[in-house]
Amino acid sequence: MLAAKLFADLEAVLCIGAHPDDIEIGCGGTLITLLTDRHEVDVRWLVLTATAERRAEVVHSAELYLGDPDKLVTHDLRDGFLPYDDPAAVKQALFDARRAFTPDLVMAPSRSDAHQDHRLLGELVWQVFRDQLILEYEIVKYDGDLGPSNVYVPIAAAAAQTKVDRLFSAYVSQHDKPWFRRSTFEALMRIRAVEAGAATEFAEAFTAAKLVLS
Repeated sequence: MLAAKLFADLEAVLCIGAHPDDIEIGCGGTLITLLTDRHEVDVRWLVLTATAERRAEVVHSAELYLGDPDKLVTHDLRDGFLPYDDPAAVKQALFDARRAFTPDLVMAPSRSDAHQDHRLLGELVWQVFRDQLILEYEIVKYDGDLGPSNVYVPIAAAAAQTKVDRLFSAYVSQHDKPWFRRSTFEALMRIRAVEAGAATEFAEAFTAAKLVLS
């Protein structure tokens, strides 16, 4: 298996989440690795359903990752209702983000995600961002939608631990959820590391539906 250095020339990255904690669960280890290796990369976040308590949590998380809350844009759309309430507002938020920032890479939920909020967002990202590499991240959940991936990022043990520590530090409101467990997040990264044949014990997995090599 040939390892490609896809991140070597990145200058700007946009991470998009339907909910607070989506980005960190799906690609937190990758972001820690990227920002540790290349401090000059400009990373921004867009989160669609951040209201009240949960907005405070994602602001705290963005400060841990990005060091600057101004690199986070949030909207207060209704959690669980993105396909039904106002899908036009979701698409407009993506257009607004594209006008404000031109990323090389977009990391967003998978179009095959079983959660309807994630799935809608994943579909619309492909309609709005046509000149960027799009990596679709995964989120473990009750629905059991995890499948094969075709892009893997090895994560050092320290970065994997930092990812989980930050999740539990920022998202106190989620501690009572049965799926919000250190062992759950660590187990998935361990499984993906096995699939990747990684030298590290941890990895995150993505899907790249289209990749043009130059």
